Amino acid sequence: MKLLLNALIKFIAGLILVGLLLFLPAGTVNYSGAWLFIAFLFIPMLLLGVVLLFKAPKLLQKRLDGREKESTQKGVVAFSGLIFLAGFVVSGLDFRFGWSKVPLAVIITASVVFLLSYGIYAEVMRENAYLSRTIEVQEGQKVIDMGLYGIVRHPMYMATILLFLMIPLILGSWYGFIVFLAYPFIIAVRIKNEEKVLIAQLDGYAEYIKKVKYRIIPFIW
Repeated sequence: MKLLLNALIKFIAGLILVGLLLFLPAGTVNYSGAWLFIAFLFIPMLLLGVVLLFKAPKLLQKRLDGREKESTQKGVVAFSGLIFLAGFVVSGLDFRFGWSKVPLAVIITASVVFLLSYGIYAEVMRENAYLSRTIEVQEGQKVIDMGLYGIVRHPMYMATILLFLMIPLILGSWYGFIVFLAYPFIIAVRIKNEEKVLIAQLDGYAEYIKKVKYRIIPFIW
């Protein structure tokens, strides 16, 4: 019950926060792109949360705990939060003042990519029971090198980058997209720091990075 209550509080708080960040700058609730994004984000989130609550409550608990201990990661989380806030506000203002217009075909494509990326995110959580929102090596943790982890070393970050980049397009804002373009660079900093921790503390990780050469983009990086 404590886990359920914690999850519900964070879910409702997130829903309210996203609504305020979008509808207040837009100056109206008649913002179809915002409603579309909210549906795409929170309906799968609710379904995934219910599945984790019954199938993997320990993993859900780890996903709800976002307090970083590494100083570099604290900075990454702070900058990611700023990108999130700025991107939403700019997108809302863009809708309000009509600064840019994203073609319907791009919005549809972005919506499909967003949902597919959510599917990748869910699959990563299925494959890796050690997933945490913080950078840490847990007791008994082992290197995962199968499935998506056999293609890239950080499939979760690959999914989140796609998710973040699709958000402003769903919202119909090219200016918001420019803001969110900073996110992949922030994630690159997080990955480099995370891998230093994993190489130093997780047995077999040094061998794993030799086996799987690419971090998030096959044949590129």
